[in-house]
Amino acid sequence: MKRFFSADDVANIDELVQNAIQIKKAPLQKSDLGKGKTLGLVFLNSSLRTRLSTQKAAQNLGLNTIILNANLEAWTWEFEDGAIMNGSTVEHIKDAANVLSQYCDIIGIRCFAGLENKEDDTSEKVYSLFEKFATVPVISLESATLHPLQSLADCITIEEHKPENKKPKIVLTWAPHIKSIPHAVGNSFAQWMSKIDCEFVITHPKGYELDSKFTQDAIIEYNQEIALQDADFVYIKNWSSFEEYGKILPTEEDWLLTNEKLNATNNAKIMHCLPVRRNVEASDEVLDSENSLIYHQANNRTFAAQIILEKILESDGQA
Repeated sequence: MKRFFSADDVANIDELVQNAIQIKKAPLQKSDLGKGKTLGLVFLNSSLRTRLSTQKAAQNLGLNTIILNANLEAWTWEFEDGAIMNGSTVEHIKDAANVLSQYCDIIGIRCFAGLENKEDDTSEKVYSLFEKFATVPVISLESATLHPLQSLADCITIEEHKPENKKPKIVLTWAPHIKSIPHAVGNSFAQWMSKIDCEFVITHPKGYELDSKFTQDAIIEYNQEIALQDADFVYIKNWSSFEEYGKILPTEEDWLLTNEKLNATNNAKIMHCLPVRRNVEASDEVLDSENSLIYHQANNRTFAAQIILEKILESDGQA
């Protein structure tokens, strides 16, 4: 493995998930694999789980880690080719990515969608340019359109808790929020669910359709009550409008997830990537219930990152 940007970079998701579950049983088994090598973690946006879980995963493999909060601590980056840099930008991304590659053997970068320029976001302008000019393998720590480490952790969590002898019904439900939220988690979850054996349903108000490039053959149901029928897993997540890019559209229905709504499910397990706006997206009673997997997902972030780092280190020229 030379890069990790999406589910398309994984040859066999089921095998990867099983490998991660084995790592979870003995996380220090390959503690010398990354000895003498360095992982650089570059953040253009805030992070808690991604930052700490990836750093812990690196430590489990013996990797050194360097963390750069590029949005706060680095020179302001220029992204336009041929730019005359006589304004606020100080360093071109081609120089930053190349120099960081001198110090690091693997680089992870987090660069959210700006939700202002749809073309820039959907083309993955920042991530693509960084990867283009880096000379070492690059891992997405969440980009404008996708969050693959989160989705891999979600797949691990589902595998650990799915019903026996039954294809699970998995529902991704839109939830309210107080501000415009990017599409990366929803897109990414949909993309990964399309590649595992499940019945996958996405429910949201009209106008909140995700990019069909990622939802593919998912069932789209605009009635949350119908969508939740017999669900085994319910994944809660907000996102802004994709068609009216970045906007919050008015909704008449109450989309807050409560225990009352979950009565229609098959005693569904509850998932959310965190952070969560409690009693806005989902009620406390849902998030704190015995069926809530939100902390299991957070824990599995370490093993999702660790299996990816392990695969990269074991690829040609890295180990």
